[in-house]
Amino acid sequence: MNELINTLTQKTGLPPDKARVAAETVINFLKSKLPSSVAEQVSSALSGGGIAEKVGDVLGKKSA
Repeated sequence: MNELINTLTQKTGLPPDKARVAAETVINFLKSKLPSSVAEQVSSALSGGGIAEKVGDVLGKKSA
């Protein structure tokens, strides 16, 4: 999640606290629209760091 917050801060100029609120809002919205098994994988990926690799795994694009 911190990686996502940092990216939002850098790309948008939002302060970290506002970037966290924005990220949490979008993530919660997406999780409410996804099947529960996928939403759980998203939560797991975001809690563990290395977001890009883990999201790729969730989407079936396993990294080498």
